[in-house]
Amino acid sequence: MENSILGLHHITAIAADAKRNFEFYTKVLGLRMVKKTVNFDDPGTYHFYFGDEMGTPGTILTFFPWGNIGQGHTGTGMATYIAYAVPDGSLAYWQERFKSFNVQHDPIREKFGEQYLSFRDPDGLKLDMVVPSTKDERKAWTSVIGAESATKGFHSITLTLRQVAPTAKVLTDLFGYRLLKQEGNHYRFITDAIENASLVDLIEAPNQAPGRGAAGTNHHVAFRVKNDNILMEFREKIAAAGLNITPKIDRDYFFSLYFREPGGVLFELATDNPGFTRDEPLEQLGSNLMLPKQYEGSRSKIESILPKLN
Repeated sequence: MENSILGLHHITAIAADAKRNFEFYTKVLGLRMVKKTVNFDDPGTYHFYFGDEMGTPGTILTFFPWGNIGQGHTGTGMATYIAYAVPDGSLAYWQERFKSFNVQHDPIREKFGEQYLSFRDPDGLKLDMVVPSTKDERKAWTSVIGAESATKGFHSITLTLRQVAPTAKVLTDLFGYRLLKQEGNHYRFITDAIENASLVDLIEAPNQAPGRGAAGTNHHVAFRVKNDNILMEFREKIAAAGLNITPKIDRDYFFSLYFREPGGVLFELATDNPGFTRDEPLEQLGSNLMLPKQYEGSRSKIESILPKLN
């Protein structure tokens, strides 16, 4: 099923303070800084990639920490919750960890037959820790958190929409997902092409106001394809469906296409190739500032502008 959408590739969100963002995701959540680079269109802003040891697709949460961008708020037309899969029995550990670090969190709840713990990052971004109904066999990054509790990678992404049907049609007719379950106005879609990071939840909220994209909100959701050839096959399908899609863009660590689905969420398709070890060895991932080649000549100036992390 390599010519299919292989679940989630990465999710990109917006932060304000770069150092605070870096410390929360590496020291509190225990993710690996896989790549430290800059925004392609704004080289005075970092682009952080957090994930597992190798930056495996389906584990990668990325951020644009845009300094004084101001506070955003969730609403319709955006991704509203990011969910990580964690081992059975680990939610109590995460509750205690969140208390010790003063992380805002809710009681443990259940939806779709799975226990989950909702929490907020320092910018107010909404996340969940979820114990999947099917055991997740992915190997966690365990430099900070032990294997019995560490995140495995993405469980799901939730989109909040005024109408579910047009977005659902993209998921089913173009991406090969199917409706798995429904609870009230909450619909869960799954792809059978991959075992993990395979879920997309849609919430229909016709009376909710649109979201405002800024700190604490999601910027876009990227879906995974195996390689460039499959990427371009999907470009033809999406364009034929009448959706406005970009040409192929080289993002150094993957190739991408972007389009806005009918509900307003920015979708990306991203390839597995060439991966994050193209410019750093595995053991040094995230250790150095890696610049897109067009900015290498301005390294000194860029380094003087970027906030210090250590």
